[in-house]
Amino acid sequence: MTHRPISVLHFTNSVVRGGAEEHILTLLRNLDRRAFRPHLACPAECAEQLQPDLPADIRPIYISFQAPHHLTAALRFARLLHGLKINILHIHLFTASIAASPVAWMCRVPVIIETPHVREAWRRGVLSRSHAFDRIAGRFVDRYIAVSDANARYLIEEKHLPARKVSVIHNGCDLRKFHPAAPIPVRMHDDSSLSENAPVLLVIGRLEPQKSHWSCLEAFRAVRDEFPKAQLVFLGEGSLRPQLARVAAELDLRSSVQFAGHQSNVNDWLALCDVSILPSLYEGLPLAAIESLAAERPLVATNVDGTPEVVVDGKTGLLVPPGDPQKLAAAILQLLRQPELGRRLARAGREWVATQFSQEQQIQKTQELYLREWTLAAAKSGAVPKFEAGSVSHA
Repeated sequence: MTHRPISVLHFTNSVVRGGAEEHILTLLRNLDRRAFRPHLACPAECAEQLQPDLPADIRPIYISFQAPHHLTAALRFARLLHGLKINILHIHLFTASIAASPVAWMCRVPVIIETPHVREAWRRGVLSRSHAFDRIAGRFVDRYIAVSDANARYLIEEKHLPARKVSVIHNGCDLRKFHPAAPIPVRMHDDSSLSENAPVLLVIGRLEPQKSHWSCLEAFRAVRDEFPKAQLVFLGEGSLRPQLARVAAELDLRSSVQFAGHQSNVNDWLALCDVSILPSLYEGLPLAAIESLAAERPLVATNVDGTPEVVVDGKTGLLVPPGDPQKLAAAILQLLRQPELGRRLARAGREWVATQFSQEQQIQKTQELYLREWTLAAAKSGAVPKFEAGSVSHA
């Protein structure tokens, strides 16, 4: 007997494309269509940025639902859940969950899942930092997906969410796309205005406070004292771009710093760079670090949250304290002075990513969790489960 695929709605209220959105794209592109029918709901601004990379069968539904008291948006979201007959709602980031999960619960969506993605270091105020709202909203969430072991500890030990609700599924990347032997496209140097003989430092990430680009600019000033032809490229967009451009000018770095904006060909930029840098103040499990190591690029990152699970200091890359430009500069200089060290760390990094952070593992574990939660929900309601775990492809 043929059954209708399980209807899964991915929802984010983010208006920018970042790591969480890349995570969503991975799932939308790779979920087994025999078992799942995926959908995407997000603000129009986010949908526009994701559109070029969405699979053909995904037509994003525009919705801006930023808070639970936005009644018009809540009613529209409820109609969306009913209209699509959603079986599993997968919410990304806490700010989206606190709005959507109560509505989904009232609409009797069988399974509600939240992936918080990061430690929310941006929180201010006693009430917000107490995580009281998280625990209230958590009553409507069936399962949390932590993207790293550090993220799981944050949910359990700081937010005090039930450990039984938390599962760890690491972010992953497509190792076929990020290959160490990938050639640099012929026109890459011309199009990017980068010299072929100059060291290129690459920072992948949204231009937002979390990523601490300012510390990278400070560090780069010291790097350029020893390597005057070095170039620094910021790959990503965000609200801080004008401010960071002013800082680069004030530090007399304008001719050596390039703001390349969002680029879909991250693999080509990694092939071009000599050192990849991740200067974040906080993370979940950084996809930029995983992709850099998958491309076998020497990597310097900050020792925050789930990053050390990818960047094992002295083995797959170098770790430095967050917000410390001097130590960041020292680590970058170490890799530029000792290229063989960088190559050795990068090779080990590629092997580490292949065993721990592959896209195939992420998809397999997510599908298994979906099916397990759907089966439990069906059993509670007295319905017959539509699929068994072995009936989906893990390819």
